[in-house]
Amino acid sequence: MKNLEEIKGVLMDIDGTVFRGNHLIKGAKEVIEELRTNGKKILFFSNRGNISRRMATDKLMKAGISVEKEEIILSSYVAAQFLRTNYPTKSAWVLGEIGLIEELEEAEVQIAKKPTEADLLVVSLHEHLTYADLNDAFKAVRAGARIIATNSDKSFPAETGEAIDVGGILGAIESATNRRADVVVGKPSHFMVDEAMKQLRLEPEKCVIIGDSLGSDMAMGELFGFTTALVLTGGTNREQAESYSGRLDFILPSIASLCNTDLKEEM
Repeated sequence: MKNLEEIKGVLMDIDGTVFRGNHLIKGAKEVIEELRTNGKKILFFSNRGNISRRMATDKLMKAGISVEKEEIILSSYVAAQFLRTNYPTKSAWVLGEIGLIEELEEAEVQIAKKPTEADLLVVSLHEHLTYADLNDAFKAVRAGARIIATNSDKSFPAETGEAIDVGGILGAIESATNRRADVVVGKPSHFMVDEAMKQLRLEPEKCVIIGDSLGSDMAMGELFGFTTALVLTGGTNREQAESYSGRLDFILPSIASLCNTDLKEEM
C-alpha cells in the first residue's frame, strides 16, 4: 500500500463512483482535475457493457470532465478486443445494446445474421430486454455458440437504486441451456487489467483502483496488486465494507475524499 504521492495511475470506476445514474457525484470533477494537476494518469474503468467508449466520452464531457476516448476502458471495448484477437474469423450474435454493437463493429467483429448461425453469443447489459431477445440467445447457445459475457455483476447503482445487471441476464441463459459462460471479460478478470496496463504503461503496484464494488473493483485490486480505495456512494455500504473478508486499503465516503485523505494509514 502506498500514499497518494507514490501512486502514478488511477483506475477510476464510473457508475457509483463518478456518477449515480446520470447524476454527477459531488466533488468528482474537482478530484479528477486535482489528480491531473498532480501528474496522475487517469483511466476511467468500467464494467458497463451496453455503452461504447464514444458514449462514455460524451457523458463525461457533458458533465464538464475533459477526457479522450483512449482514457476509457469498458467491458464492451475489452470484449470486442478479445473477440478480434481470439476469434477473428468467427461470427457473433449480440444480446446487448447499441454501445456494445458499436465497439464490436469498430473491432471488425462479424455480426451473425441469425442466432443459429453464430459461433459466439456476446451477452451484456440490456435495459430493454424482451423475451424474444432471450429466446434468440437461447437458440444461439443451443446451436453451439460459445458464451462470452462482458461481465457478471448481479447489480449496478442506478439513480433510483440498485438495478439488475448482466449477472441476472446471463443466469437466465445459463439455466435454460445448462451451459456456463465460457469467458467473462469484465472486472475482476485479467482481460480488463491487461488493457488498462497497456494503456497506462504502468505496473499495478503503481496504481490505485477506486470503485464502489467489492466483487469487481476491490477483488480485482487485491488479485492483481493494486492499492484499493472503496467509495460508499454506490453498491456497497459501510457495514458491508467492514465485514468484507478481502483486502481493503481505504474506505472513503465518496470520491470527493480521495485528495483529502492522507492515504498512508489503512482506514
